Amino acid sequence: MSDHAHHHHSAPEPGAKTATDPVCGMQVERREDARTRDYGGETFYFCSDGCREKFEADPYFYASGNAEMTSKQSPPGTQYTCPMHPEVVRDEPGSCPICGMALEPMTPSDEPNEELTDFTRRMWVSAAAAVPLMIITMGELVGLPVRAWLGHQLSVYVEFVLATPIILWAAQPFFKRGWESIRNVSPNMWTLISLGVGAAYLYSLFATFAPGVFPDQYRMGDGVGTYYEAAVVIIALVFVGQVLELRARERTGDAIRALMDLAPKTARRILPDGTEYDAPLENIVEGDMLRVRPGDSVPIDGEVVEGRSSVDESMITGEPVPIEKTEGDRVTGGTINKNGTLAIRTTQVGADTVLAQIVEMVAGARRSRAPIQGLADRVASVFVPAVVAVAIIAFFTWLLVGPDPALAYAIAAAVSVLIIACPCALGLATPISITTAAGRGAQAGVLIKDAEALERMARVDTVIVDKTGTLTEGKPKLTDVVARDGFEEDQVLSLAAALERGSEHPLAEAIIEGARARDLEPGRAEEFDAVTGKGVRGVVDGRRVALGNHAMMKELGIAADPSDETADTLRAKGKTAMYVAIEGTIAGIVAVADPIKDSTADAIRDLHALGLTIIMATGDNQRTAEAVARQLGIDEVRAGVLPEDKQKLVEELHAKGASVAMAGDGVNDAPALAAADVGIAMSTGADVAVESAGITLMRGDLVGLVRARKLAVATLRNIRQNLFFAFAYNAAGVPIAAGILYPVIGLLLSPMIAAAAMSLSSVSVISNALRLRRVKL
Repeated sequence: MSDHAHHHHSAPEPGAKTATDPVCGMQVERREDARTRDYGGETFYFCSDGCREKFEADPYFYASGNAEMTSKQSPPGTQYTCPMHPEVVRDEPGSCPICGMALEPMTPSDEPNEELTDFTRRMWVSAAAAVPLMIITMGELVGLPVRAWLGHQLSVYVEFVLATPIILWAAQPFFKRGWESIRNVSPNMWTLISLGVGAAYLYSLFATFAPGVFPDQYRMGDGVGTYYEAAVVIIALVFVGQVLELRARERTGDAIRALMDLAPKTARRILPDGTEYDAPLENIVEGDMLRVRPGDSVPIDGEVVEGRSSVDESMITGEPVPIEKTEGDRVTGGTINKNGTLAIRTTQVGADTVLAQIVEMVAGARRSRAPIQGLADRVASVFVPAVVAVAIIAFFTWLLVGPDPALAYAIAAAVSVLIIACPCALGLATPISITTAAGRGAQAGVLIKDAEALERMARVDTVIVDKTGTLTEGKPKLTDVVARDGFEEDQVLSLAAALERGSEHPLAEAIIEGARARDLEPGRAEEFDAVTGKGVRGVVDGRRVALGNHAMMKELGIAADPSDETADTLRAKGKTAMYVAIEGTIAGIVAVADPIKDSTADAIRDLHALGLTIIMATGDNQRTAEAVARQLGIDEVRAGVLPEDKQKLVEELHAKGASVAMAGDGVNDAPALAAADVGIAMSTGADVAVESAGITLMRGDLVGLVRARKLAVATLRNIRQNLFFAFAYNAAGVPIAAGILYPVIGLLLSPMIAAAAMSLSSVSVISNALRLRRVKL
């Protein structure tokens, strides 16, 4: 049953010293003790137990020489990018040269996050040192005067021993990123953290080993005060913030991982001899025959060869009703087969499958930048130098006019300003919301190509929709047959169907199907002639028959008088009415309609409620188009529109100041999709990545459009909240840390509280963004 040619490995020559490992292609010595396995009357040699195990899991695949085919389709190695600067792409994990944030894989994988593991370890070690340091320095407040028991000098040495490994080992990634930011002249949060922590530690070193360099007024009792505990607690708190942030960022990829997990790990292959077995999914090649049993996930994209069943496509389209599949229908990997058994031939594998393209599209949206991000970037570029300036001013102000010990206060204020002002929350505000929204959209069948499309979708006020296939089923059906006196309905329909057998028109299929539904077998037409835009004519069973519109009848010199009223009544109901003439006399009318989708009326009501104006642009005639528009409550109709006219319509609306979304099926609508503020491709799941569209709806109906609008509005609102949190927090935090409230209420923030507040601001932004995972669409 399988199509592709399986070029068997030829058995090695009897005298040959080596054989080729069918799994990895290495040359293996043919020794007595070599790893071998017999299959299909041939002995295969392996370089390792691993290769032999792989072979045993799927001997047919490797014996057929298909391993070379799949090696060509295997994905390239994972690449890493910065969530805030998507232009940065690296082949291995590391930190961003611009902002110092950890690079993350471009497509989420199930691999553990190495940085999360490393930072968690460093966090626990820092915390283990921070607790005894806090007890030594602040124990008296809770009735544990440890410092008094140890004496000042010994306490300071113990603090030095506890703090130094944390500064030199645990905080190493922070200092490394801080140094890179200075070297690349791109100051960021790590610049501030490394300056603050470095200053506190260096001051403490001098206070411990060279206290004589400080004037007498800086001494507190037995010696000069130190900041070891502040430096270590700051590091521990920054690690807490980083670990929480990395975990949250990992959760934003949950939707993509859930999509990746939809495809099963194995597929049931049917061999040419009819035997079946479970083969690893990565070994399936184009043209393989697979069995899909009831309750199984469809492993890969393919075409049904035999069997019938209903398939639940909700995880890809967001639609709950299972779709009937029979011979010749396409099935998509990751969907669930409900009741029957199907045999399918694979048509797409690897990166070409619908599921892989969806994953790639969602991952791409995560990496893209929204225009609103530019605001945060502009602020961040002047923000860090401004904060360093504020820290320096605070330092000298306290040094000159502060109470004793002035230097201690000056350092505390400067370090607090540097730490609290980290612009980390500002940088995260936009990307974290976009990432979460892209994942949420994918679960509801709304694929977002980039962040800009999402931001524009929230601002759109006018939507242009096509009629056929978007508002309607796209499959015309015969609705009415009206016979004139002296003729039978069946006779009229049978002759019409006989003529239409020669036609390519979509309406022809509806008439032929309608005749078959009434058990009529139409005859053959001779002297067939199709008149463009008017109808068809020919000779059936020796009689001259014509089928067409008013213009066709006029051309043939046939008066349609009494039938006109009937035809007009049918057209007023949104139907396409055609006259049937036999031997120069009108015998009756056949009417065909493209039924409106069940979901359309509700979707249009919802779109109106969301504040959108809806314009229908269709190639259909004015009366039919207006009938459909009336039925659905559409605001404006443009009938008889050609594909190039749709682009002109978009430009005309732009000239009036409208913000336009164009929903189309991608092929003839591509110019209009590209011209609109947001192009929305109505995909039925086959050709997912419609290039000219910013948003793709996995179901070709308007419900997806409602979901896309709700998601866009919710995302933009979420981003604005995040930016507000980040700006407001920094605007309030920096002056308090500098000590502006000290003369008023005696409040000076400790650097440790500043560090806790800084971590908390990032976590609050991420927690707010994660609410998008639960947004109702």
